Amino acid sequence: MNLYEYENELYNKGINYIGGVDEVGRGPLIGPVVASCVVLPKDFVLEGLTDSKKLSEKKRNLFYDYIIHHALAYGIGIVQPEEIDAINIYEASRKAMIIAINKVREQINLEHVLIDAMPINLDIPTTSIIKGDAKSISIAAASVIAKVTRDKMMYELDEKYPMYGFASHKGYPTKKHIEAIHKYGLIDGYRKTYGPVKEVIDETNNITCR
Repeated sequence: MNLYEYENELYNKGINYIGGVDEVGRGPLIGPVVASCVVLPKDFVLEGLTDSKKLSEKKRNLFYDYIIHHALAYGIGIVQPEEIDAINIYEASRKAMIIAINKVREQINLEHVLIDAMPINLDIPTTSIIKGDAKSISIAAASVIAKVTRDKMMYELDEKYPMYGFASHKGYPTKKHIEAIHKYGLIDGYRKTYGPVKEVIDETNNITCR
């Protein structure tokens, strides 16, 4: 797959500032959903860049630093668990993307936005691409920024609450994670509308904050 196809088509039309947008964190039981918008220079090349989920953590971290250093602009949008519970994860993901896009628009004259899967109504043209993080270099870059940003939050949480294993599962509902919340209860930041979390709330009829 040519990761430059969508960008080159727009460059050929005279569009220079293209934002790639992706989010991470729809599935975890805890923590925010994080989105990123990245604008890359025309001559940007990063061998091996693809969907962040397909990269090793070491490579993601290296790519993160490279992208941050070379991007023309980038923005990060974060929506916290309380709002995810209030408006649902789909709308929260959309909101995080819009926040990231608006942060970029404060830095650069964004002309077109390529978005991974989710349609968003903006006052500039957008293209929604299914599995865009594996088809567009800009979206792939955004996926790395979003993933590394959220993972850092999970490592910080792991330092405070090592018994939950956040460093390994990053908040996703693994067997060990679900066992941990049944054993230790819920800390601040859990998404109360998510099934495994609701089960613990129903069991205790009380949310334990440590």
